[in-house]
Amino acid sequence: MTLIPEILQAQDEIRSIRRDIHAHPELRFEEQRTADVVARTLTDWGIEVHRGLGKTGLVGVIRNGSSARSIGLRADMDALPLQEANTFGHRSQYDGKMHACGHDGHTAMLLGAARYLARHRNFDGTVHLIFQPAEEGGGGAREMIRDGLFERFPCDAVFGMHNWPGMPAGSFGTCAGPLMASSNEFRIVVRGKGAHAAMPHNGNDPVFTAAQIVGALQGIITRNKRPIDAAVISVTQFHAGDATNIVPNEAWIGGTVRTFTLPVLDLIERRMEEVARAVATAFDCTIEFSFERNYPPTVNSAAEAAFAVEVARELVGVDNVEANVEPTMGAEDFSFMLLERPGCYLFIGNGEGGHREAGHGIGPCMLHNPSYDFNDEILPVGSTFFVKLVEKWLAPA
Repeated sequence: MTLIPEILQAQDEIRSIRRDIHAHPELRFEEQRTADVVARTLTDWGIEVHRGLGKTGLVGVIRNGSSARSIGLRADMDALPLQEANTFGHRSQYDGKMHACGHDGHTAMLLGAARYLARHRNFDGTVHLIFQPAEEGGGGAREMIRDGLFERFPCDAVFGMHNWPGMPAGSFGTCAGPLMASSNEFRIVVRGKGAHAAMPHNGNDPVFTAAQIVGALQGIITRNKRPIDAAVISVTQFHAGDATNIVPNEAWIGGTVRTFTLPVLDLIERRMEEVARAVATAFDCTIEFSFERNYPPTVNSAAEAAFAVEVARELVGVDNVEANVEPTMGAEDFSFMLLERPGCYLFIGNGEGGHREAGHGIGPCMLHNPSYDFNDEILPVGSTFFVKLVEKWLAPA
């Protein structure tokens, strides 16, 4: 591993910023303090700052030379509505809010890269440092794009990365094509006719009907889509009735759908409504069907994925970079940026959790877990990767 010495020397400074952000988590579109810290830090380093994109998002700009080429580097800033179980010194100071996904670390890694790039500028072109709000369900990437992100700050390509617990600390993984799935929500309201539970024949039972719909939906996965097309339908909610001896008038089920391609998503959405409506009709009930598409699939462009893999291998060695990592059914709103520009999203290993200080929670160091903490030892790895990515992408002709 060939880390940049100056970035290693600044590790304590960047770690302090990371832990300060961890101690003061802010939820989606509320990242005012975090954005203030980022903007003040960038300004102190002589970096041009633009605020107000996607409400609380900001972009730092570093220019050098005469080339018109450009690159975008993205980090997310928001926390989760979760009560932290850790009791170490940099634990969350706000009840019910926690950096349980490592966005504090992502922000710090990009700041570490920004510090070095601003001081040395060993590139020819423009670097756009994209600090994004509201990745956790708010679609902050989409909102920054709507506010003119790529019109105001053109990027030939855009790159981002997410820490990944369970992968060896400082290793990398990505792949060309789909890396993460689309995220979608559905709700099916089943309306029937209530009756006494001892005399169900006097009504049209929406609970029984909804139960048949739950089972029938899985037939879409096994019989409608191609077996080689990955997809998940998970019913996670089933609500009905208030009394044990009454068949209610209404029941509803809800859940999530995940796919790696939009054509498969189109098929599933269409068939879900058709199947639910047909089952309801068979039992003399009606349905109200709603389907919300949250995040599209995160699809890496082949050339940029190969470029990122090459940079990572030069940094940490071939054996520490997986170029065909197994995609995950988790979702990520960096996908919106990849719909607009070519680019690549990577995973950087966060280790198994042994890095956590005394006072950590008894749970595993997994994402969205109250015992999670970002591994500060990978901060210089991520920062160096971003720097090497810029210097290679914007190498002088």
